[in-house]
Amino acid sequence: MDIRFTGRRALVTGAAHGIGRGIAEALARDGAEVVGVDILAGELAALEGAQSGRIRGVPADLTSKDQVSRLVAEHGPFDILVHSAGGVCGQVGRPLEEIPEQDWHAILAINMTAAFLLAQAVTPGMKAKGYGRMVMISSGAGLGVSLTGIQAYAAAKAGEIGLTRQLAHELGQYGITVNSVAPGFVRSNPTTERQWESYGEDGQRQLLSRIATRRLGKVDDIANAVAFLVSEQAGWITGQTLPVDGGK
Repeated sequence: MDIRFTGRRALVTGAAHGIGRGIAEALARDGAEVVGVDILAGELAALEGAQSGRIRGVPADLTSKDQVSRLVAEHGPFDILVHSAGGVCGQVGRPLEEIPEQDWHAILAINMTAAFLLAQAVTPGMKAKGYGRMVMISSGAGLGVSLTGIQAYAAAKAGEIGLTRQLAHELGQYGITVNSVAPGFVRSNPTTERQWESYGEDGQRQLLSRIATRRLGKVDDIANAVAFLVSEQAGWITGQTLPVDGGK
């Protein structure tokens, strides 16, 4: 086990699968005490490190201010926050005029509003320590056009990037850095698998041809970027969005 995060407590959301799970497991392997949060309670027990106690799985609805506040009160204070929960909430791309208001709000809630609620909840503890690291997992969709075609997803991910910049300037004086990672296409969960298959062979080849490295991303690619941004070595990096997309 690496010791670089020994003595640090990390809160990682979306930890039941995909990128969030990879981040939680990577930080635990590097010595952090990790609280992995997801609404999918049954899958948290399968996290690498859960049986040894290096990762504590906690179910919570991150769109609820009460649940987020209780989560941090019971399991904090935290040195590290990584907000990876989010996604498209099972939605697919549709014409703008066909989008129900509740579908718009559902995606904004788990991606952008949850980021705000989590940052708000962990900040007092970080201020008290004079130290903190926050990383929001945004998306290439927040920097350009979403491959999903989902308007709310593009808006929410762009919103996370704006929140990152604003919080970095507010919290930097307290020793807290706030950054964002914007992954390219990573086949990390059933939703991204369905998206990949929907492109067909021609669409898949075209997508790969637009990536400089000519490969899709892996969960470890994202976890490695996050591990750097929450490390001591990244203490003078804040307010930044790091695209991890193989070069586009």
